[in-house]
Amino acid sequence: MHKDIATPVRTKEILDKYGFSFKKSLGQNFLIDTNILNRIVDHAELTEKSGAIEIGPGIGALTEQLARRAEKVVAFEIDQRLLPILEDTLSPYPNVKIIHSDVLKADVQAVIETEFAGQEEVMVVANLPYYVTTPILMKLLEERLPIRGIVCMLQKEVADRISAKPGTKEYGSLSIAV
Repeated sequence: MHKDIATPVRTKEILDKYGFSFKKSLGQNFLIDTNILNRIVDHAELTEKSGAIEIGPGIGALTEQLARRAEKVVAFEIDQRLLPILEDTLSPYPNVKIIHSDVLKADVQAVIETEFAGQEEVMVVANLPYYVTTPILMKLLEERLPIRGIVCMLQKEVADRISAKPGTKEYGSLSIAV
């Protein structure tokens, strides 16, 4: 077993090694607690026959946990600066493929058809940046993709909007879509 990416020390080592600095415009935040990552992955209920799509793998902390439980993981990463980092951190996991693309512009249906042909099911699992949570969730729901479900970490305000009841201030298009 390899040393987890998602620890404060290891995350700092990786960021320092590559001189990586966060881009505020991309809403980047990296999870450094394996307990939280494991809870996210547990909720996805993956098996060795599952495929997982991740959106915004960052330096690979969640990707690593997914790769340990799913047969195949495909992650969409928009930030080109993270590609060499992911190639390094995820090198122990041959079942991971990184696609350098904005998931909002990607043909996710085609990716599912080509990358997950042998999997029994596909789950979307992600730690979504706040500013694109709604557009990403709306895209995934509107495209009626052949996925079992979506498990994602998001900000409380977005969760409140998703679970809002009709007639409340938070109720809106995202509540209706979900």
